[in-house]
Amino acid sequence: MSSTPYVIAQAEARELLGQVDVPNILRKLFRDLAAGLAVQPAQQLVEFPQGAGDFINYLGVLAEDRVYGVKTSPYIVRAEGPLITAWTLLMSMDSGQPLLLCDAAELTTARTAATTAVAVEALAAPAARHLAIIGSGAVAQAHLHYVKDLREWQSIRLYSPNLANKPAKDLARLQAIDSRLQLVPRLEDALEDADVIMLCTSSAAPLLDPRSLGKPALITSISTNAPRAHEVPPAALPNMQVYCDYRRTTPGSAGEMLIAGEQHGWDSAAILGDLPELLSNQAQRPSAERHVFFRSIGLGLEDIALANALYHLQRQA
Repeated sequence: MSSTPYVIAQAEARELLGQVDVPNILRKLFRDLAAGLAVQPAQQLVEFPQGAGDFINYLGVLAEDRVYGVKTSPYIVRAEGPLITAWTLLMSMDSGQPLLLCDAAELTTARTAATTAVAVEALAAPAARHLAIIGSGAVAQAHLHYVKDLREWQSIRLYSPNLANKPAKDLARLQAIDSRLQLVPRLEDALEDADVIMLCTSSAAPLLDPRSLGKPALITSISTNAPRAHEVPPAALPNMQVYCDYRRTTPGSAGEMLIAGEQHGWDSAAILGDLPELLSNQAQRPSAERHVFFRSIGLGLEDIALANALYHLQRQA
């Protein structure tokens, strides 16, 4: 018999996510990937006719939890700017029936930021003390939330070109996340002496050139699902120590990796490790002599793992 899935709207997803340990759920997920207990196919890009946008399907299987699922995310071109939405469908591996349909906006924000936090935990130098955040939206705020306790930060600086236009209440909400946060007027102010630089924007074009930095740093990037979007120049990749969320899928989708391979002689075989390898001690840690670049594109499994946690939490209520 068919069943109707439980539907979680954005507000309920936000409330439930506050009750789970998102980074720890993702750590387990990446270890499961390394152990062969999870399956992450490549993401599927489907383009709309006449350049009207696209949608990306992110799939995944969690064998121990007996669930599989798909997150589907449209990118709809509009005159007033692109519209991006996302929903995650959770299915039972036993009954084949739908379990949950969840608005994935909050899942996406949480898993994007928490994945970066897992990477910072694994890749940042233990003595890292200066953190820079580029961006000021919900994703940037979530990044700060998840990384604020990972090192003994002496400075946390945030730059966004939109800061000057933000209402006072939004600025207060930002600074309430951590008392050490400084909002700075120029990109150069944020990058000065930074040990870790988190790029937390929806930019489809480079925001900074790592070659202009005064010392080696860990740079994390998320970008957006616009075609070939990238937050660092592709030409910079050959001179950095490169890591990613999942080496089987990221190089085929990340804009700077695709362009670096086509135009700058970079090969995805140069990736030193991904999160499953790092968390299972199968990848070498970076040296302190060169920039470290971590790129995540987002995995369907991340959304599915969080949706599964919310499903069980809701069932216990």
